[in-house]
Amino acid sequence: MRLDKFLKVSRLIKRRTIANEACDAGRVEVNGKPAKASYDVKPGDVIEIRFGERTVKAEVTAVMETVKKENAAEMYRYL
Repeated sequence: MRLDKFLKVSRLIKRRTIANEACDAGRVEVNGKPAKASYDVKPGDVIEIRFGERTVKAEVTAVMETVKKENAAEMYRYL
């Protein structure tokens, strides 16, 4: 699954266009390297997102195409 879609489906970022823009601006890193929106996310990847002063770091635990809001947090765990 593409990185921008994963960020949206997992609800780490609210909209896919915003996720895409964050990747283009270099605010998203996967495994310590800047990642493009087209990066293929796999379980075990560590995603780091910079929101201004705040940084969110999460490990991908599962990749699902669709998920309900209640189960979205099962796709990652915070580090």
